[in-house]
Amino acid sequence: MLFEKFGEFDSVDELNRAAAAQKAEGDEEALKKLAEENGIDAEDAEDYMDDCTESLATPLMAAMGKIKVEAVELEINGILDDWKDSVTLMCINSEQMQIAVRRKGKSLRDCMAALIKFAFENKVQVSDKIVKATKVLQNGKLVGMRSPLYLGIPNMAQAEKIIREYYLGK
Repeated sequence: MLFEKFGEFDSVDELNRAAAAQKAEGDEEALKKLAEENGIDAEDAEDYMDDCTESLATPLMAAMGKIKVEAVELEINGILDDWKDSVTLMCINSEQMQIAVRRKGKSLRDCMAALIKFAFENKVQVSDKIVKATKVLQNGKLVGMRSPLYLGIPNMAQAEKIIREYYLGK
């Protein structure tokens, strides 16, 4: 279960305050557990404990860490992995997105749900010419697909718009 021990943080500042409290108590194991729960490498926790860095996480680290642990929990794969990578890239390119992804109550699960909702609401019929040329493995044999076939996977621009609207409300 996500954020089971320390809870979900609303910002990198909240995360860093919790890390500072663990550091002040000298509890390196708790600090490492906090980092792990938030998708931050144990080495970063050690560096923070050893005063090599001023804080446990930057806004980008906090956002990327949250995406990382959520993706593992959700067993993200296939097109959802591409969509997750779009969220990651948007975080790399926008501090505003880093902050939004870290917000309490915003989740990769609900972002993926918004993308899937769009996919189902915007499906289009695939040309019979393509469907007839498509062979799939069924009971150990290659067989032609039956039509009609409908798909609705958003293109990259649509996916980014949906992601932006989910996290930023725009």
